[in-house]
Amino acid sequence: MIRLFAVVLFLFFTPYVSAEGIDALSITTNPDGSQEYSVTLQVLAIMTALSFIPAAVIMMTSFTRIIIVLAILRQAIGLQQSPSNQILLGMSLFLTFFIMAPILQDINEKAVTPYLNEEMTSIQALTEAKEPIKAFMLSQTRLKDLETFVQIAGYDKLEQPEDTPFIVLIPAFVTSELQTAFIIGFMFFIPFLIVDLVVASVLMAMGMMMLSPMIVSLPFKIMLFVLVDGWGLVMGTLARSFGLGA
Repeated sequence: MIRLFAVVLFLFFTPYVSAEGIDALSITTNPDGSQEYSVTLQVLAIMTALSFIPAAVIMMTSFTRIIIVLAILRQAIGLQQSPSNQILLGMSLFLTFFIMAPILQDINEKAVTPYLNEEMTSIQALTEAKEPIKAFMLSQTRLKDLETFVQIAGYDKLEQPEDTPFIVLIPAFVTSELQTAFIIGFMFFIPFLIVDLVVASVLMAMGMMMLSPMIVSLPFKIMLFVLVDGWGLVMGTLARSFGLGA
């Protein structure tokens, strides 16, 4: 998957280096017959593209929604350090690969494989690779957010959402993902909030006001989460929120 992301990003950045292409390594022959080797700008462009992989994973995939929901869930349960940030990031990353697998497969078949087989140019491969990603992002972007950023960018009214430029679609997509993540997180937060309220009321009725309700409610919230198969429910909800299994 990482290799596929690297090739896709290389396709995005190659046209900006040169329309005709630049040799990655140039060889200069000196008058005495010796040769000098120099690395050209294409290698720099490739390395720059690789450095954009984390930003692309976060801003153009399902990663943002997943990590925010998991972070809110951990806060709702009342666990500050468990699961750790590394575990949450790993879960979010691999669930992102699972959700994005059909889109990545489509890109691989339509753009990456033909490009590596030299059946199309980098610009043609770029055009083919953009379509599945754009379709995914449009399917998850609210029309209201899309219209907002179109107006901010100063574009005239677009005939259809598919005409939206990437520079407008990406912030609209991220805004919609944040909104959706907070809605899902709120729905997960409610049951744990009810447990906290019940425990606080019982402790107050018993006159144990000096005892922190968080300490008493934490075991009950963990038990509730385990009994309802919480992790399966959370992962299934996140996957279905992107249209999988619908």
